[in-house]
Amino acid sequence: MAIEFEGVCRSFGHTRALENISLRLEENTIYGLLGSNGAGKSTLLNILGGRLLPGRGRVTVDGEPAGSDKAQARVFIVGEANLFPEDMKVKKAFRAARVFLPGFEAEKALELAKEFGLDTRKRVKNLSTGYGSIFRLILGLCCGADYVAFDEPVLGLDARHRDLFYRLLMEGYAARPHTIILSTHLIAEAANLLEEAVILHRGHLVQQAPTESLRGAYCSVSGPARLMEEYLKDKRVVSQSAVGGLRTACVENDGAPLPPGLERSPLDLQEYFIHLMEEKDKEEVG
Repeated sequence: MAIEFEGVCRSFGHTRALENISLRLEENTIYGLLGSNGAGKSTLLNILGGRLLPGRGRVTVDGEPAGSDKAQARVFIVGEANLFPEDMKVKKAFRAARVFLPGFEAEKALELAKEFGLDTRKRVKNLSTGYGSIFRLILGLCCGADYVAFDEPVLGLDARHRDLFYRLLMEGYAARPHTIILSTHLIAEAANLLEEAVILHRGHLVQQAPTESLRGAYCSVSGPARLMEEYLKDKRVVSQSAVGGLRTACVENDGAPLPPGLERSPLDLQEYFIHLMEEKDKEEVG
C-alpha cells in the first residue's frame, strides 16, 4: 500500500517543472514536501490528484493509476481550488461532500467549523481569504481518505488558527492513521510533525529521508577565523559567513571532536533545508 512516482516528468512550454521524479510514499506516514518557489511541489500534487497528467512516467496509488476512479477514492488534495458552487452555503457544502467523499465526516466538519469560528451560514463565495482556506482545510481534516495532501495549508492564517490546524491534524492522525503530505514553506512550524522529508529543487528530487537523520547530517561550527580556516581545510563546507573576527560554517557532520576554541551546534530542519538549497544553487552555477 503506497503511492509510487516512477520517472515522472512534466513540462509547461519550455519550462521543465518535474524531471525524472521517482519516489515512494508509504502508508500511515506524515511527509513534508519541501522546496522553494518553482520547485515543482504543486505540480507533483496535481499529478497525484489526477488534475494533471505526467508528460512521461507513471504515478500509482496502491497500484491503481493516479486519476482513475479507484485512486481518486483514496486521495484528497487540499489546495487553492474550490470544489463547490460559489453560491452554496458552507453547511450545505459539508453535507454535499459525502457524495464524492464517502468517508467524509460531516458532523465533525461542523464541530471544527465552530472551533475555527467559521460561519457555516455563509456562502462559499463570501468567505474571506483566510476563512476560505479554513473551509478547505476542514474538508481535508474530515475527508476520510487514505492519502491526504495539503498544499501550503496555513498561508493566510493567523498564528492561533495555524496552531489549531496543526493540533487537529495530529489528533486526526492519532485517531485514524493515514498518509499525510504537507507541502509548506513554513518548515520551522511543521518540523516536529514530519516523519520524513521529500525535498525538491527546480524539478529534481534531491532528498528523501527521515527528518531525524537530516537534522544530524549537517551542523554549524563557529569560532575565531584563524582556527576555522585550519579546521575547514578537509571539511565539506555548504556555506559560511564572517562577522568581525568570528567565522561560522555549515559543514557535513562527521561527529569528530572539535579543536579547542571551536563550537558546534545542530541544525534544525529549516536551517538544513536553507543550506541544502544554497549548496544546490552553487552546484548549478559552478
